[in-house]
Amino acid sequence: MPTMTVHTLAVIFGILGNIVSVGVFLSPVPTFYRIYKRKSSEGYTSLPYAVALFSAMMLLYYGSLKPGGLLIITINSFGCCIEVIYLVVFLVYAPKATKNFTLKLIILFNLGVCSLVMLLTTLLAKGPKRITVVGWINAVISLCVFAAPLTVMGQVIRTRSVEFMPVSLSLALTVNATMWFFYGFFLKDYFIAGPNILGFFLGIIQITLYITYKYCCSKVEKDFTHDKSSKDSKLEPVDDVIRDNQQIEMQAV
Repeated sequence: MPTMTVHTLAVIFGILGNIVSVGVFLSPVPTFYRIYKRKSSEGYTSLPYAVALFSAMMLLYYGSLKPGGLLIITINSFGCCIEVIYLVVFLVYAPKATKNFTLKLIILFNLGVCSLVMLLTTLLAKGPKRITVVGWINAVISLCVFAAPLTVMGQVIRTRSVEFMPVSLSLALTVNATMWFFYGFFLKDYFIAGPNILGFFLGIIQITLYITYKYCCSKVEKDFTHDKSSKDSKLEPVDDVIRDNQQIEMQAV
């Protein structure tokens, strides 16, 4: 296959990946609109958004080092902006303890770890070696983020309910992983392509689980309806699922 054709295919999939990733990044908007309307962060956690900002910052750094990394830069610049907005809204309406925890996360991940990685790779690695080191770091981060939905899938199997695993988001993430896999594949950038293989298969599993359990009764819903007096004690596992589902929303590249 001619080199120009391969490059063109990579650009096409990169552009498609940008488009789908924008949708993934915007998927938490209803959550934050709800927070804004109720003037409360409720039971939500800021962890997925702090991690998403960290991931986007690291990929932005990788894209700036990589020759021809414009499409990685564009989507992760957008990702950084939107995650900052989410975190600002969260900080405005979160209670004091949650606000302090969020600030610690931001300082730890986005100021501490990210700055340390940039400093060390700048001082200790030069040229292609720096790109390789940062690529490996991003690959590990991406694998960890892709693995986050495993808890949600376990909950679906235990409760036989897909209430907290929206199929539209799972489908979007599967398509997104496919676009970025082919982008990395055609450019022979396996730091991008590799983790998205896992993302694709996890997305397929989520969709399969959704189809399998779509018509099953929700064990959680039955428990809530059957024993209203134990509502508070039952909320904890549901909140855990909501928090895990937040993590599903976050992976864009």
